[in-house]
This record gives sequence, C-alpha cells and structure tokens, in this order.
Amino acid sequence: MTGHPVDLPGSCRIAVIGGGAIGASIAYHLCSAGAGDVVLLEKTQLTEGATWHAAGLVGQFRSHQGLTRLMQDSVKLYRELAGITGQETGWREVGSLRVASNQDRWMEFRKAHTAARSFGFDMQLMTPREIKDIYPLAVTSDLVGAAYIADDGYVDPNSLVQAFARGIRNNGGRIFEGVEVIDLIRDHNRISQVVTDKGTVAADIVVNAAGIWARQLGWMAGINLPAGLVHHQYMVTEKSDQIPDDLPTFRDPDAPFYAKAEPGALAIGGWERNTPPIGRLHGFDLNKARHLFDGDTDRMIEIFEPAAQRIPILNELGMRTIINGPIPISPDGEPVMGPVPGIENLYVACAFTSGIAAAGGAGKAMASWILEGDPGLDLWAFDLRRFGPLHSNPRYLHDRAVESYSRYYDIPWPNREATVARGVRRSPLYETLKARGAVFGSKFGWERPKWFKHEGIEVNPGWTRLGEENTIGLEHRAARQGVVTIDMSSFSKFEISGQNACGFLQYLATANVDREIGAACYTQMCNHKGGIEADVTIIRRSENCFWLITGSALGIRDGAWMHRHASTWRDLTIRDITSAYGVVNVIGPKSRDVLEKITDADLSHQAHPFMTAQEINIGYAPALAYRVTYVGEMGWELYIRSEYVQYAYETIHTAGEEFGISDIGYSTIDSLRLEKRYLAWGIDITPQYNPIEAGLGFLVDWNKNDFVGAQALAKIKDQGIRQKLICLILETPLAVFGGEAILLDHKPVGQATSGNFGYSIGKSIVLGYVPIEQATADTYEVEAFGVRSPALRINHAPYDPERKNILA
Repeated sequence: MTGHPVDLPGSCRIAVIGGGAIGASIAYHLCSAGAGDVVLLEKTQLTEGATWHAAGLVGQFRSHQGLTRLMQDSVKLYRELAGITGQETGWREVGSLRVASNQDRWMEFRKAHTAARSFGFDMQLMTPREIKDIYPLAVTSDLVGAAYIADDGYVDPNSLVQAFARGIRNNGGRIFEGVEVIDLIRDHNRISQVVTDKGTVAADIVVNAAGIWARQLGWMAGINLPAGLVHHQYMVTEKSDQIPDDLPTFRDPDAPFYAKAEPGALAIGGWERNTPPIGRLHGFDLNKARHLFDGDTDRMIEIFEPAAQRIPILNELGMRTIINGPIPISPDGEPVMGPVPGIENLYVACAFTSGIAAAGGAGKAMASWILEGDPGLDLWAFDLRRFGPLHSNPRYLHDRAVESYSRYYDIPWPNREATVARGVRRSPLYETLKARGAVFGSKFGWERPKWFKHEGIEVNPGWTRLGEENTIGLEHRAARQGVVTIDMSSFSKFEISGQNACGFLQYLATANVDREIGAACYTQMCNHKGGIEADVTIIRRSENCFWLITGSALGIRDGAWMHRHASTWRDLTIRDITSAYGVVNVIGPKSRDVLEKITDADLSHQAHPFMTAQEINIGYAPALAYRVTYVGEMGWELYIRSEYVQYAYETIHTAGEEFGISDIGYSTIDSLRLEKRYLAWGIDITPQYNPIEAGLGFLVDWNKNDFVGAQALAKIKDQGIRQKLICLILETPLAVFGGEAILLDHKPVGQATSGNFGYSIGKSIVLGYVPIEQATADTYEVEAFGVRSPALRINHAPYDPERKNILA
C-alpha cells in the first residue's frame, strides 16, 4: 500500500488517525452528523492492528448506566448498519450467558440485575436448568445461576469496519490507506499539522484513535497517554457437527474464560493471570500491522482446563489455531476517551480492551464530544482526565495494566483495591497512620486511609458490609460524639492569582466568589448546557489570590477546565500547589476544645465563622485554618506546609488525648456525608446533571448573568427541570452502595447514585434521581440484590437538618 500514489489533501476540518473499529466508527459518526471534510488516515489497511484478530464479542451491560448506554448504542447500530450502508457486518444477535458458580458471583449478578431494572435494561436471571436449555454443551449441575442478555451477540470485525468505511464515503468523508503519520506539529496549545509519509495535512481537529500505536502517536504531540499493551490470546477448535450455530456467547468469570460459537467450532479465550506486557519503553513496532505472537500453550492451559470442565466437548476437539495478538489496556482496564488537557483541538479514543463491543457507541459519543462539547453520556469512568502523569509512567502503566487484565473477570467488590504499584504517593502522615492501623486505599496514586483496624474485627470485602458496624460505625460515632482527625492531604489544590483572578473565577463559578479576604464559597463550575463540570471550594486568600480545592482524583480534570477557559484572560496564573500543603481535618463537637489548647487564635463562632479561613499557628507550625465540613460536624481543615504536617498532627493528638481523639478514614466519610445529604462529584453530580436538579440551585448567584452556563441555567429555572435528586431513608436496612433500583408503585423510576448506612440515624440512606413528575411521592421502594425495602422520601438532611452542630 505504501508504494501507491496518494492524493492527500493539504487541509481538512477533522483528521481521524487510525483505521480500526474505533477510528472508523468515529469518522462514520462525524460524517453522519454532517461534520464535513472528515479525513481518516490509516498507515496500512483498515482493520489492521488489534481489530483484525479480535474475537468480536459484544456484551452490553456495565456497572454504570452511562457505560451500558454506550454499549447499547453499539448494538443498536450493529442491527442497522448493514441496511444503512449496504455492507454486511456479520452481526449475530445470539444472546449471552454469564454463569455463577458460587454465591458471591450470584450476588454480583443480582446486583447487576437490580441496576439493569433501574434503567430499563433487559437482563434475565436464569436457573441451572434454564442455562442447560439454551446452552446444552455446558455442565450446569454445580452452577448457582446465570445472567442472560438476549440481545448481546457478536460481529465480524473486518466486515464491521468495512461497513463503517462505506458509510464514511457515502457521507462525504475520505479514507486514505497506506498513509503513515510520522509527526504532529504542535503550535502552542494546538496541533496545527499532521505530517505523514505522503505529505502534510493541516487540521482543525485531530483524533488519536491509533489503537496499539496510540501511545506512540501521543509522543508525537508531546503527551504521554495511559495506554499500555499486553498479549491476549484465544484458541479456535476443530469443527464438529455437535456444536450448534445459534449458541449464545458464554462467559464463566470464575474459570475465567469466554466461549464464542464459530461456524461449527468454538473460540475459547480468557484473562489469564500472567500475560506479558508489550513495548513498555518504546511502544510497538510500527511495521507489525498484522502481527501475531506465537501461541503460549502454558498460558492457554490456564484457560482451557476449566473451560473443558465446563464444556466437556472441548476434550474431544482438536485445537485448530491459537490467536495471540497485542491488545491495548489502560491502568484500570477501562478505555481512554475525550479531550486532551493542554491541547485544545486534540482528542483521544484508545486503550479499548473490548473495542468491538464499544466501537459503535464510542464513535457516537466521540462525535458528540467533538462537535457539541459533550459526549451525551456520563463517561467519567472512560475519561482521559481521570489519569495523571503517574499513570503514564511506563513502569506504573504496564504493572497496573497487567493486573487490570488479570482481574478483568474478578468480582468487583466495593472495597476492591489494586495490589501493584502501591505506596507511590504518600502524605507526610503515611507511616504514622500505618502504625495506627490504617487500611489504605489507592486514589490517584495517593495512599489514603479507608478505615482503621480494630482488634479482632475484620471488614468483609464482599456485598454485606459485614464488620463495618464495629469499624466504620465506630469511627462514624467518634466523629459525631467527640473529635477525630482525617488526613486529607491528597486534596488537589490550585492557586489562582493575578489582577484578573477574581473576574476569571466569577466567570467559571456559579456562586459569587467576590467576597472579603478569608471568605470561602462552595460552588459548581458548569458547562454551557448547565451541566456540572466541577464541584469545588474557593477561598479568597488576598485581593488577587484565591485557592481552589477539589477532589484527589479531579486535579487533572478541573485544572484542564480552568486552563481551557484561561487562554483569553491576561494577568492570570494558575498554579498546582497540591504537593506543597498537607491537610489535616480536625472535626467533631470537641474539635474547638482541642484546637484552643494549641493555638492563640480566637476560634469562637463570632471570630471564626463557618466558611471562612484564617492564618493561625498550631503550636509552632503555621497553618491556614478553614472552617468547613463534609461530615456535618463543627471542624477545621488545616492547610499546612508539608514539612510541618507531622509536627502539627502530633501536637493535635497530644492535645486531644483527654478528649479521646482518634483517626477516621474515607469509607467513614462516605457514611457521614450521606447523613448530611452532601453530594460527591462523579457519583451524585456529573455533567449530565445541573445544579437545580441536584438541589444545589441555592448556591447559584442569579444576580450574575455572565458565568459559564448562566443562560442555560436561567432557562432551566424558568422552564423547570426534568428530574430531581431525592433522598430516601430505608425502612429495612439493606447493603446499598449505589446502582440500586428506585421503585414507585412497584415500577422502576430511577437508580441510586449513592448508598450507605447512617450509623447516627440507624438507617440505610440512598440518593438518586427520578423524573420530576414522580419526585413528590412520600414513599418509594429500593431494591438491592433482589430484596426490597420501603423507603421514605425526606426533603432535608437525615442528620442535624438545622445545622446546629456545624454552626456551634
């Protein structure tokens, strides 16, 4: 192909790089949406890379509603694509079975079934007898049951891409095969030119969908993408007339393997424990477009032996071939999509381990992201901005990628944590808290205490919250009744300074930030549609200097949002100060008593009101004391330069001994904040929700009319909202985590965004959105793991609704 002459255009509106399933789908959807002047560049031939050797399975259900919708969009398109384009795709809607061989797995399926019901997704739970009826090849006597999705299936990857290609051409797009991108010319914060071996193309927008070479393409733009590569293999058996053609796809995640019917044969693959990583330092050879590795029979045995036990006919069939090829994978196993921070016209869509299943929906979402600035779905779990520089470190990337691959079918316990690449980012208190029994979780590389061990008590990692009463419950009550400290050093912190700092933040924030020095506000930053892009606190440090505080994992996202809007503002500096300051939260009804022993500052409510910050000393250590709470008790977040943190912590705990001071972790915070109806970004609020729907309209300064999203929010306020976040108190305690179905008159009307047990009120609490016309009922039901509880809607916080404790 590379020797053929190519009439490459000198410019285009959108250049999509990569002719696999993802890139072809993006280009198809852009063209179908009327984008105009779309060019797809493929260095060899369409489908080469990882697409051509993919098994082609399409499974729709994911743990999150937005991700499931993306997969549903794929199936919807695959049903129609041949009719739209005239090119057959090989789509077979044979259904899928996922079997459970133990009660823990069955609980996972019951949770999934409940979540599916909450947003109208058709999933059936089957008995072993029913499994046997539709998959007669399987041994079912030891199974507990299965989850069955009737409209799952598989597609031929090559035919699918060719159908996308025909659709691209039919809608005015152009495809150039045999054109290798060799450089991306970056002009400040834009990619101005795509340099190929056949000439240079000036592009307004560039999309990196280069699959197994996406990381290398990123290097050309001066960025490191968290897109690793590993070996993935599957085998194809000899043919047998005993294998029906209409078998559903079959997954036994505890084995762990999958089986797909080929014509008269079976394809068997899985997610073994020790797959080799590929190209850690230098990426994958650009010349190996159709490369396969030698089959690794030792690794294949790990998959084949349990598969043969479950599907005995495999013992009678020979192996026709082993397909062992490179597949991309990110550090957490999920795809990487969206705009690239710092480069305003570059988008990525890569690291798709299940790229064929996702391609149709991902292409649609990416086209919307590019053309409308919004993917149309909550895709935070796939968003590039969930990662930072650490995740692209080659050693970290591939160690985590291998583990994520090996755990692809593991039960997604609520408390599950990565086991490799741990201990990387530590607060100054890490060793002290470890010695005190902290059980750490990993968040954006930070080690953060989840809870603290108590002698003879273990927290069950499963679905029942077993053991939490005497661990998290104990910490919960300590915060409510006494005084506790929380290491919150992992907060992302920004300093925004300059003559235009106030005006800039007024432009981004929904609240009024132009307050006196030392005042703070809790606010949202919205997009032009009114959706919540960020949920932050802003502290005014001086006339022209502000601090913005956001979540541990949100620094890249929120920083990129600010930088994106800062380009037209002069005399403005945005600086990440996360590592310069630790944060110790001293909170609880006795917090003032403790701090007054070690500071000369007046901490009375009159001298230091709620939502204000003052410079004080903790013993000898300087600190910014910010009076605020995320747990619903009086307290202060102490922002302390890193070198003083250990001393300050010791001083606080020495002073607090007589008050029974203790430490608590982030799992306890979740229980405490739900009792106060405090929301979490990425869970309860996302760009798909606006402040009015979320009950945060009172934070919007309606006297401002020039902040981002102001016009959209004014229109929403005038016309009314379509859905509303409600708070439910369950009559019967259930193990709720989020994702549960909310029912009215025994019919699903919504899905829980958050759920936990409130130890102060002795009840399970659920937050979730329901349609506005169904948001005024007094009682609902909540279903978790197939069990229902009556639920009472309340219009206030379950705990201390009058805020007496906070304002003491």
